[in-house]
Amino acid sequence: MSDLQNALAPIFEENFSVRGELGASLSVWRDGRELVNLAGGFRDRERKHPWNASTMVLVYSATKGPAAACVLKALWEAGIPLDAPVATVWPEFSKAGKEAVTFADVLSHQAGLAALDDPPDVFDYRGVIRELEKQAPLWPPGEGHGYHPRTSGYLWDEIVRRLTGKPLGTKWREWFAEPLGLDFWIGLPINRLPDVALLHASRTPPPEDAFMKAYADTKSLTHRAFGSPHGLFSVASMNTAAARMASFPAFGGIGSASALAHFYGMLAAGGEEGGRRFVPTEAVAAMSTRLANGFDQVLRLETAFSAGFLQDPLAESGEKLRNSLGPSLGAFGQVGAGGSVGFADPGGRIGFAYVMNQMEPGVLPNPKSLLLIRRLYEVLGESQAREGLE
Repeated sequence: MSDLQNALAPIFEENFSVRGELGASLSVWRDGRELVNLAGGFRDRERKHPWNASTMVLVYSATKGPAAACVLKALWEAGIPLDAPVATVWPEFSKAGKEAVTFADVLSHQAGLAALDDPPDVFDYRGVIRELEKQAPLWPPGEGHGYHPRTSGYLWDEIVRRLTGKPLGTKWREWFAEPLGLDFWIGLPINRLPDVALLHASRTPPPEDAFMKAYADTKSLTHRAFGSPHGLFSVASMNTAAARMASFPAFGGIGSASALAHFYGMLAAGGEEGGRRFVPTEAVAAMSTRLANGFDQVLRLETAFSAGFLQDPLAESGEKLRNSLGPSLGAFGQVGAGGSVGFADPGGRIGFAYVMNQMEPGVLPNPKSLLLIRRLYEVLGESQAREGLE
């Protein structure tokens, strides 16, 4: 066991003894090597099925990171810049005043398409695409931002289909998962259904914050955004075979912590591993460059987004307002409902992931992962200090 794993293990174990965790995994990758691999607990509330390092679980919006990488790779391979209009490859998208909406707008949650006026069912892919084509932006694109919790996945999927002729979930397997050996899926095959841990809804009351108040208001943009498209609102519904096998690039990815951290570790290393380039260096730079920073009209708090990835928001002084993804200004990743989180830190060459099945309330990472992230960087800092003295 590495010194880093020894340092993180006590906090990981406290997640179970103190913070109510059920089953979880932690993984940290650096320079193509897994430095930390911790797993514990159970896949089910009855505690009959142990959780191990290869256990997969649905990670909700943490899926957006792998999905965004597919969009960026498709754009760069086609030679299309981020500031080009989406209508360049998707002419029908230009309806209702969207002719100038760019790929950068869509990737950074600035397109104004977080909610649909007439939301179809989540399983009706073509129906959702038609509604997105008809939908007028809810704010001037590029002027402010608001998280697109569900519609982003359909927008990104259609862009990949227009550019490659294949669904995003398929290109994820071809471009990243298979060559890197990542057990992470956007559309789970039927033979892997038994390998997935059950998700369990939070038993903790939600916080009385601006987001929860807006979410409870059925007329609010927040409520509408999380209901566009319609369906799969309960945790139980996400445990069904239909939800697991469907390809939902915004909220349906399933995989292990090791796979997710490995993916981010490759990005943190500049998009290259084992002498093979998976992502152009320009695309990696776009992942760590903030395109939107400030008040989020959907989440009702300060957020920041690069081209497809969440970043910690910055104050006017340039300092971070919070460290959900560690202390590095250039870190990028994505969090998922309930507490899953994955991110890349190019400065430290770190890929990090924490996944679990006992969900907690709120839209930001909770202490189960935050304490591990803080300790990770304390140990890395101590190690760098020792190397500087030698």
